[in-house]
Amino acid sequence: MSEQTGELKDLVAAATNMNFPLKLRVEAIESVGNMGNHESLLALLDMAGNEQLTKKERELAVKLAGNMIKAGY
Repeated sequence: MSEQTGELKDLVAAATNMNFPLKLRVEAIESVGNMGNHESLLALLDMAGNEQLTKKERELAVKLAGNMIKAGY
């Protein structure tokens, strides 16, 4: 479980690092959404509220969080 938590932290760090290209940040957000656990859902919701991210990134985080909620996470 801690390995998954470490991976989640790394992905969130990549998704919110404004020095990284947009494409890489979007891929990191998608990877968080694919993890499919409660912690990744919370991370997506946190990213959706991060005003430093672009509108596209925030909307993607909301969309993926919504999909996870529908799936029961």
